[in-house]
Amino acid sequence: MSTASPFRRLLTAMITPMRPDGSVDAEGAKRVAQHLVDTGHDGIVVNGTTGESATLSDDESLEMVSLVAEAVGGRAAVVAGVGSNATAHSVEMAGRAQHAGATGLLLVTPYYNKPTQAGVVAHCRAVAGVTDLPVMLYDIPGRTGIPFTSDTLRELASVPTILAVKDAKGDAWASTTVMASTDLVYYSGDDATTLPWLALGAVGTVSVVGHVAGREYAAMIEAVDRGDLAAAREIHHRLIPAVEAIMNTSQGAIMAKAALVELGVIEHATVRLPLVESPPEHLDLLRAGLKESGLL
Repeated sequence: MSTASPFRRLLTAMITPMRPDGSVDAEGAKRVAQHLVDTGHDGIVVNGTTGESATLSDDESLEMVSLVAEAVGGRAAVVAGVGSNATAHSVEMAGRAQHAGATGLLLVTPYYNKPTQAGVVAHCRAVAGVTDLPVMLYDIPGRTGIPFTSDTLRELASVPTILAVKDAKGDAWASTTVMASTDLVYYSGDDATTLPWLALGAVGTVSVVGHVAGREYAAMIEAVDRGDLAAAREIHHRLIPAVEAIMNTSQGAIMAKAALVELGVIEHATVRLPLVESPPEHLDLLRAGLKESGLL
C-alpha cells in the first residue's frame, strides 16, 4: 500500500487494554500494537473513542502513546486523539502527545458545548498551530453533537498541517464535494462504509473491526487500488458477520476487547464504567460472527 499520506492507509482505533482492576495494561498495549502491525496495519490511532479516551486520565493517554510508539518502532504511524471541548486542553495534549511519540493527531469537533462553525475553525486552528504534526479531523456528529460543515472543511483545508478527514458523518455527497474541491484525504470512520468510501476515493480506513480483520482490510484496499471491485466486494460481504457482531451487538470498544480475548491477544476484556463487559449471550454472538467471517 502507498504511504503517500502521513497517516498511512490502514489504521485501527486501538483499544486500551486494562487489567481486572481497571488499570492500564502496559504489556497488553504493546501486544495489541504489535498484533495490529503484524496483521497489515501501517497506522494506529491511540486514545480514540474505542480507546475509551473519555475515561482515561491525561497521563494514561500519554502513556498509551508512548507504549504504542515504542512497540511499533516506526513501522506504523501513531495518531493520538487529542479532542476535547476545551481548546486549551486540546492544545496542551497535542504538544504533550508529540513529545510522547505521536506522529499525527486526531481531532474531533468540541462536543457538548456546541460552538458555532467559526468556533470550530478557531478551535482546530489553535490545536493545529501548536505542533508541526499532521492533523486528521474526525467528523462524527452522532457523538459530538456538531459536524464539520463542508464550508468549514474547505476553510480548514488551507491550514498547512490539517491534511485529512476521518468521516463517520455518512453524508457521502457532501464529503465527495469536499474531496473534489480540496486536497484533504479521506478515511472511512465506520466499518460498515469502508468499501463505499474507498470506491469514492478515500485513501484508507480508521477501523474498529480491524482489531481482528487487518489482513482482510489490507486486501480490500489493495483490491480497490488495482480496480478489482469484485474482489473488494467479496471481502466486504465476508466481513459482514464480524462487523455486525462487533459494531451492532452492544458497543465497539466492549466487543473489540472481547474479540481480542477470543483471539488470545489480550487476557482481559475489562472496560471502565459507564461501559460494562459483554454478557454471555453477546459473547456467543461475537464468536458466531467471527467464525462466519473466517476470523476465529
